[in-house]
Amino acid sequence: MQATVRGPVVFNGRGLHSGKPARLTIRPSMAEHGIWFRRTDIDSGDTLIPARYDVVHQSPLCTTLVNSAGVSVGTVEHVMAALAGCGVHNALIEIDGPEVPILDGSAVPFVRGIMQRGLRRLPAQVRAIEVLKAVTVTQGDASATIAPSGVMRIDFHIDFDDAAIGRQSKSLNMSNGSFARELSDSRTFCRKGDVEKMQASGLALGGTAGENAVVFDGDRVTSPGGLRHMDEPVRHKMLDALGDLALAGAPLVGHYTGVRAGHTLTNQLLRTLFATPGATRMVTCDAGMAALLPGAGLVWDEIPQVA
Repeated sequence: MQATVRGPVVFNGRGLHSGKPARLTIRPSMAEHGIWFRRTDIDSGDTLIPARYDVVHQSPLCTTLVNSAGVSVGTVEHVMAALAGCGVHNALIEIDGPEVPILDGSAVPFVRGIMQRGLRRLPAQVRAIEVLKAVTVTQGDASATIAPSGVMRIDFHIDFDDAAIGRQSKSLNMSNGSFARELSDSRTFCRKGDVEKMQASGLALGGTAGENAVVFDGDRVTSPGGLRHMDEPVRHKMLDALGDLALAGAPLVGHYTGVRAGHTLTNQLLRTLFATPGATRMVTCDAGMAALLPGAGLVWDEIPQVA
């Protein structure tokens, strides 16, 4: 069955890039509603923004949605990953600012908030998008591929010059609550030199090492407390990928492989996938298929607890 949250779930914090404070509230909605954002700080015009791949404004640093009236909301990938990873299919997300709060830089605060409030089953079966043909997009030495698979699977490979990151790879079947258990607490990361450049350009104004980002400098992790996982960077890239793929409009059933991929490439992959004749079909999930979707089988005790 489709699901929504049992009641409002509230988060307060600052946007990573804008530094602006915002209050975000995930509210219940009806079956077949999907995921929508609403800007409560704007008094007139169209303030509703669909959480959909075809309204993404291209940005290498985060995923920003922009409706036809030009109203936007940025850095949606972590909350979208949490919703997908908790099995929430329908919600209205109200926000009183231009950017989703970064919180601790991961998705686990959203996951814990959603699951603490609980889910409400709705009188409609879950529909999923089944991938029927393999599709690949490339940009330089980066690529993103989605191929047919009986379950949602994510593989990711990264390669950084910084010795503290280096080459990392991970593969994960997203069934049985694995997103919350394995990926949700992995934080956004960056290199010290990049942070300095971004802040000089008026970006990353809400970023604080140790609070909401892991900062690397060559062979050192400069953030207090170090890493939550030895391979935290590749885990966070997988978290981002799930959040960006959740903008398909329904759960995807396919095998995603990212090689040095980012937000822009994953969005291009979705656009190419849906523009390719015969590459997808919408299916109504029976009980067996629904049990394999991200969020199914999530157990509260397996959700990471972080300071």
